[in-house]
Amino acid sequence: MNNTELTIVEHIEELRKRLIIVAVFFVIAVISSFFLAEPLIHFLQYSSEAKQLQLHSFKITDPVNIYFQVIFVLAIVMTSPVILYQFWAFISPGLYAKERRATLRYIPYIVLLFVGGVMFSYEVLFPYMIKFMADMSAQLDVEQTIGINEYFQFLLQITLPFGIVFELPIVVLFLTRLGIITPQMLSKVRKYAYFILLVISDIITPTDVMSLFIVSIPLCFLYEISIIISRIGYRKYLKAEQNHQMELAASSIEKNPSTK
Repeated sequence: MNNTELTIVEHIEELRKRLIIVAVFFVIAVISSFFLAEPLIHFLQYSSEAKQLQLHSFKITDPVNIYFQVIFVLAIVMTSPVILYQFWAFISPGLYAKERRATLRYIPYIVLLFVGGVMFSYEVLFPYMIKFMADMSAQLDVEQTIGINEYFQFLLQITLPFGIVFELPIVVLFLTRLGIITPQMLSKVRKYAYFILLVISDIITPTDVMSLFIVSIPLCFLYEISIIISRIGYRKYLKAEQNHQMELAASSIEKNPSTK
C-alpha cells in the first residue's frame, strides 16, 4: 500500500479537486452533446421501430425536454471514463501496486460493457417490445397515439438500465480482487442472485412474460460468467496476498537480523 497517510482535510481537498475535474469534463461533454443530440434524435426517430409509429407532441415543451434528456445522457456517457478514472485515482493510494494496475485496466471494459448492454437492449429487446405492444393494440382494435416524449422515455428506460446491469462481471472481478467476495460465495448464493436478477428483469421490462424471459436469461448467463471471472480474479488475489506476506516477512528479517 501507499505509505503516505492523508488527514481527513487532505482527503476532502483531494476529493474536491477530482470533482472539479469531473465537472469541467462534464461541461465540455454537454457542449459537445449539443452538436450530437439532434443527429442522434433523428436516427432514433426514423429507425425501423419508430417508423411503425406515428409520434406526436402533446406538450409544447416536449421537443425541448427530449433534446435536453439526450444531451444529458450523452454527456454522462462521454464523461464516464473520466469519472471512473478519478474514482480510481482517489482510492488507488489505498491499494497495492498490482491492484492499482489491475483496477486501472477495468475502465475501458466498463465502458465497453455498458455500450454492449445498451446495444443488446436496443437491437434485441426494444424491437420485440415495440412489436408486442403494436400487435396487442391491433388485437384489441385500439389505435395508438404515442407521444414522442413518452417514446424516448420508454427507450431510455429499456436501454440504460440494461447497460448498467451488463457491468456485473467487472463489478464482481473488482470486488474479488479486493478480497470482498469470493467465487465460493457467489456459487453459494446463486439461487438468491437469480431471484434478484428476475426482479431486476421485471423492473426493466414491465410488460409480458416473454420480455421477462428475454431479459432474465442473458442476466443469469452474465452471473455465471461473473463466477468464472471471479475464480480467475480470486487466484490472482491469493497470489498477490501471498507475495505481500512474503515481502513483509523479508522486510521484517531485514529489520531484525537476529531473527534469521
